Amino acid sequence: MNVLSCSINTLKGLYDISGVEVGQHLYWKIGSFQVHGQVLITSWVVIAILLGSATIAVRNPQIIPTGSQNFFEYVLEFIRDVSQTQIGEEYGPWVPFIGTLFLFIFVSNWSGALLPWKIIQLLHGELAAPTNDINTTVALALLTSVAYFYAGLSKKGLGYFAKYIQPTPILLPINILEDFTKPLSLSFRLFGNILADELVVVVLVSLVPLVVPIPVMFLGLFTSGIQALIFATLAAAYIGESMEGHH
Repeated sequence: MNVLSCSINTLKGLYDISGVEVGQHLYWKIGSFQVHGQVLITSWVVIAILLGSATIAVRNPQIIPTGSQNFFEYVLEFIRDVSQTQIGEEYGPWVPFIGTLFLFIFVSNWSGALLPWKIIQLLHGELAAPTNDINTTVALALLTSVAYFYAGLSKKGLGYFAKYIQPTPILLPINILEDFTKPLSLSFRLFGNILADELVVVVLVSLVPLVVPIPVMFLGLFTSGIQALIFATLAAAYIGESMEGHH
């Protein structure tokens, strides 16, 4: 009962996270739901950038890649290497999922530093990177949780749940709690780093608007890329762990 109560409280806490607000927001009403409009706008921009880039990359493929095709094939090879390293021999079907996570988070993070969102004025709130909103990072983390549960169940069936009493049934509460802490750590890590980076840049620009913010912005681009890689790597590691049944 204690484990069930703890799990329910953890789920409730994860749901309550979606109500966390930093600053003002532009709200849209969709039926009975209230959503952050500026997050949808910037997410659509990121998706458009990714779709446009993919269209350009495959528009006229060459046997010997050059230019943009060469770059995108390098990115694909990098994502495949990450997936294979973390998941193992059965990594193939998961490359699209890991790649989508990595590219969406990477472009979202960089959009907060490179695109002039502040120029666009809204009635309420302001535009920023999609990953600057806790709702986006929680959604990505929950998708990852669904993915590794699906990976384990599709390979092992109900035998997947035997992992909760391994190596000893005494660890059952900890193993159950682990499945709730994974999305929490994924979402807070990404959200906290991107939010902190943007706040630091805004403060420095307001205090010293010329030279000082530039190195911090370049550092922010580097850390944004690292955060995308960390999220994708951990997602692949969780999927590989659920398929292999080891910790």
